[in-house]
Amino acid sequence: MVRVAVCDDSKQIREQITEWIRAEFTCEIQTFSTGEEFLEKRESYDIIFLDISMGKLNGIETARKIREYSKGLIIFITACKEYVFDAFDVEAFHYLLKPLAKEKLLQVFGKAYKEREKEQGFYLVKIGTSYRKVPFSQILYGENSGRKIILHTKKEVLEFYGKMDDMEKQLGSAFYRCHRGFLVNMEEIEGYDTSSISLKNGESIFLSKQKYPEFVSTYMDYLRK
Repeated sequence: MVRVAVCDDSKQIREQITEWIRAEFTCEIQTFSTGEEFLEKRESYDIIFLDISMGKLNGIETARKIREYSKGLIIFITACKEYVFDAFDVEAFHYLLKPLAKEKLLQVFGKAYKEREKEQGFYLVKIGTSYRKVPFSQILYGENSGRKIILHTKKEVLEFYGKMDDMEKQLGSAFYRCHRGFLVNMEEIEGYDTSSISLKNGESIFLSKQKYPEFVSTYMDYLRK
């Protein structure tokens, strides 16, 4: 599911945007009143509505900090046109002027929604006699356990029969085989050293010392993209 954040110091605007989007789209929405409150959670969102004129930490500075850990699509909302060039510096998806027009906002959001939806592929797993679609964005890492795979996601842990080689091919280039028994979602990486990878949720998984140089190169390429 597409995750949306609305960060604006006006409660009325937060509620208005939320109401408009929920009436037209299926997504998870969280709201924040300040940039500090948003950054405190350090969570990744697919689409971020960000007010530029907010308290001590304005929207542009908040966006710069967001870019340190997230590639979420940022849609700035403001009453001033003067910040438009700053918006380009943080790779903003779009720029909306207040007072917000419902039709324009939904048009811009619709484009962002479609872009994120296309990127959100899914991994099909068979558990017993049932099949489950697991969005790539929900996967933290896969772990090999004998003839089974243990799939660690943001919501649950799934266990099923399968081969790591097959899963690696299906998940694609956003995932890295950091160890014979581990396949990690690079979007969920918080840090690393020569023998382990730290994830945003606090967990740590093995990194093969032999793969360390290749991992660093691959991960740097991923971040640049």
